[in-house]
Amino acid sequence: MAGSYAAMFFVPEPGPTPFGRGDAQGRRMAEDERDEVQKLPPDSRLESLERRLEHLQQAEAKRTAKRQPDPGYRAGQLVLSQLVGCPLGGGIVGWVLDRWLDTRPWLMVALIFVGFAVGIWNVIRISNASTSAARDGRE
Repeated sequence: MAGSYAAMFFVPEPGPTPFGRGDAQGRRMAEDERDEVQKLPPDSRLESLERRLEHLQQAEAKRTAKRQPDPGYRAGQLVLSQLVGCPLGGGIVGWVLDRWLDTRPWLMVALIFVGFAVGIWNVIRISNASTSAARDGRE
């Protein structure tokens, strides 16, 4: 009666449990390791992988490297922005004040000239700073 009770509730039979039956072909890991012949020693495979990885990383760094802008080019952009932006800003502020104070074109014209003067003053300041930096770099 004990056998029928175990079969009815899927109770395992007492005794040793057969662990480690192996894979689907019935092979065990320890048996495979003895018969396996490696193609390359592990060290040379790792060294080969490291060399290829280093080569690919250098190629990627070269491909994605950003060029540093030329200092002269940057100074030229700054000068251009000052010569355009200062009079434009003065004109916009003058236009708003003219509409607010009802003094049509006079404040706009005056602030455009003030913007030109400020722009020229900033260009002189930029050129003095870049020549002093160039002088410091040569010495």
